[in-house]
Amino acid sequence: MNVYFIRHGQTDYSLKDQKIYQGFGVNLAPLSEEGIRQIEEAAKDPRLKDAELILTSPYTRAVQTAAILSRRLDLPIAVETDLHEWVANKHYIYEENETAHKAFHEFMERNGEATEGALWESSEDIRQRVEAVLKKYRQYHKIIVAGHGYMIQAMTGVPHPDNGEICFCQMDR
Repeated sequence: MNVYFIRHGQTDYSLKDQKIYQGFGVNLAPLSEEGIRQIEEAAKDPRLKDAELILTSPYTRAVQTAAILSRRLDLPIAVETDLHEWVANKHYIYEENETAHKAFHEFMERNGEATEGALWESSEDIRQRVEAVLKKYRQYHKIIVAGHGYMIQAMTGVPHPDNGEICFCQMDR
């Protein structure tokens, strides 16, 4: 299966820490105008031609990315909750910002390789989580996945792709 990962467009965090955009709510932030432009441009990429389906993370920035691609490429979308971004606690327990920032610093410092007893999600954890989702779509020959930088890095080896960047991955059926 040919998988084309695309990192969501630039996000508008202008309301971060206001209204509902606190804690987990930050994942409700939409694309910025620049982010929309990035994805409109990416939709013209010939590598995406003949794709059969778009899978997306449930976060607004990825769903909006998938919606733009869907409109431009005339493809259906499926939202998969396990295509989310890296998490500070792999048991899905909410961590306060300070703890999450510390975990992220450790994740970066160790290049995604977990230490014994680490609660944060390693690159290998991310890869296994995403591969489990993709296995459900083995009947497709070519799909697009709208998602997040560290997810794409774990799957393709491309170091944290830019917003709107497309990265290829060949998956065994």
